[in-house]
Amino acid sequence: MEEAIVLFPSPPIGHLISMVELGKLLLTQKPSLSIHILITSVPYDSGSTAPYIADVAATIPSIKFHHLPTVTLPSTKTTHHEELTFEVLRLSNPHVREQLLSISKNHTIHGLVVDFFCCAALSVAKELNIPGYHFFTSGAGVLAGFLYFPTIHNTTTKSLKDLKSLLHIPGVPPIPSSDMPTPVLHRDDKAYKYFLDSSSSFPESAGIFVNTFASLEARAVKTLSEGLCVPNNSTPPIYCIGPLIATGGPKDDAGTRNGTTLECLTWLDSQPVGSVVFLCFGSLGLFSKEQLREIAFGLERSGHGFLWVVRNPPSDKKSVALSAHPNIDLDSLLPEGFLDRTKERGLVLKSWAPQVAVLNHPSVGGFVSHCGWNSVLEAVCAGVPLVAWPLYAEQRINRIFLVEEMKLALPMNESDNGFVSSAEVEERVLGLMESEEGKLIRERTIAMKIAAKAALNEGGSSRVALSKLVESWKDK
Repeated sequence: MEEAIVLFPSPPIGHLISMVELGKLLLTQKPSLSIHILITSVPYDSGSTAPYIADVAATIPSIKFHHLPTVTLPSTKTTHHEELTFEVLRLSNPHVREQLLSISKNHTIHGLVVDFFCCAALSVAKELNIPGYHFFTSGAGVLAGFLYFPTIHNTTTKSLKDLKSLLHIPGVPPIPSSDMPTPVLHRDDKAYKYFLDSSSSFPESAGIFVNTFASLEARAVKTLSEGLCVPNNSTPPIYCIGPLIATGGPKDDAGTRNGTTLECLTWLDSQPVGSVVFLCFGSLGLFSKEQLREIAFGLERSGHGFLWVVRNPPSDKKSVALSAHPNIDLDSLLPEGFLDRTKERGLVLKSWAPQVAVLNHPSVGGFVSHCGWNSVLEAVCAGVPLVAWPLYAEQRINRIFLVEEMKLALPMNESDNGFVSSAEVEERVLGLMESEEGKLIRERTIAMKIAAKAALNEGGSSRVALSKLVESWKDK
């Protein structure tokens, strides 16, 4: 019987890419494994995954994709994509069961690996006597927060949004309760209950893989491994196996992204070393037209070179892209004459950039980011310091860790309604690129780039954790 691991990511493209990278990593340690990835679809735009899946399937024969049947959602008024995701994945359990039974006919399944949104599937694995693992696609600090979340729930009666106090979670700096992810701010929300159930499922798993490395989050990793975030010493084994980064991003069918790649990298070739600020806000982050104009004025006044990825504003007030947007008219979105006035030192791209390639280009000296964990790791591995501008999910917590704990970023400070002024954009760009503090952050980031490489090398902390994991399967 062939040995197999089954991976079950939630639908957004970022989660899928992380899970594929995990599959590739497991293959480096045990090339005889067969990796099976279960794919679900959700009723909102989570980034086109088909071209990426086709690309991986064509290049890595050991990774096989299984598309689960689409589930019908009961009529729901919610537009919260976290809630929709949990619901779709929960309703997919019968299909997960079918696939696991089908795969197990010809394979010994060493484990079902789920991400945070797919925890409902662990009950299926348990029923079929397959070890269930969590793959936590954020860092150790955020994991500490989620493992501790049931304790916070049990020791408070108010919603976190009304608490207006600091949360003291073992292993991380104090977190203002309002900085916790939106779905856990409202105690009566359905999403809150989903998050609570997910967090409560962690101690029951066979192990947690974390996309981080020990020296990046030393205190959080130590606290987790000492079991201080879960009562009754019931923390499962923690495997820090990162940084896992997709080397090639998804390409679209028409190959237009290759054209974009060529355009922006050729433009960067013409810019001085370390002079360009890169602004990019993930596959789901959006800004209003007013906010885009403020960013433009701030960049123009900073005098620095910039490469900026702009997407169409949302059709409502949300900061998350829930559906595809039509073509982008930069002239109508940005201040009059802006593109012309900055054409020598700035390039604005529509919707997408080859982020890893851009961050690793010698001309790039800073990164204004939404603090999605994939982006944070890509910046660290490229040795590029950050300005942290969180938009959704766990990104506000990531900002705290980046600024206060890792000291690899300056914070972008928004007003109470979330708006950031052009003066703040200008100040933070100048601070990162020219100030003494910016210089120290840059030095620390370059040191962390070296540490990231060491963690993955023979004898490095992440390599050792991975071999421990694979060894554990031999004993079963």
